[in-house]
Formats: sequence, structure tokens, C-alpha cells
Amino acid sequence: MRADITSLFGLNIYTDTGTYVGKVADLVLDVDERVVRGLAVSDINKDLFDVTSRGVIIPYRWVVTSGDIVLIRNVVNKFKKLKKEIEED
Repeated sequence: MRADITSLFGLNIYTDTGTYVGKVADLVLDVDERVVRGLAVSDINKDLFDVTSRGVIIPYRWVVTSGDIVLIRNVVNKFKKLKKEIEED
């Protein structure tokens, strides 16, 4: 997927099942490889992420497409569930 990276800033992020994740605040770039490695997400959905910080970084490989919004795979819910299972053990 090719896009002007500045067009991603401020876009809402949703999972492919329609769950709101947050807003694109910044990008994590690999300058040597000239690729985007991740999205820095602000205004995060606290129901998805059990963190105390104001944002998270999600891997760019989760991104399915972008346009008016950024659509990612629904792996966020699996991550949270896995984290809870680890804490219970």
C-alpha cells in the first residue's frame, strides 16, 4: 500500500469488525529500509488496551487499508485476551 504518510495523521483507526481503536498520532519509520514499521496511536480505546499511557504503537503489518479511516486486522482483541490470560497464571 502506497500513500503520502502525512495523509495518515489524525485518521481514526478501526478494526475490520468495526471497533474503534484510536487516532494516528505519528508513524514509526525504518529509515534504512524506507518503510513504515508502526502507527503511534493516541486517543486509544481503553476497552482494548490495558495501559496507563496516553497511547500505544501498533505494528504496521496489522493495517489492511487506509483512506478516510485506517482499517486494521482484529488482532487487538486477541492481544488483550492473551495479556489477561498471562496475568491470571
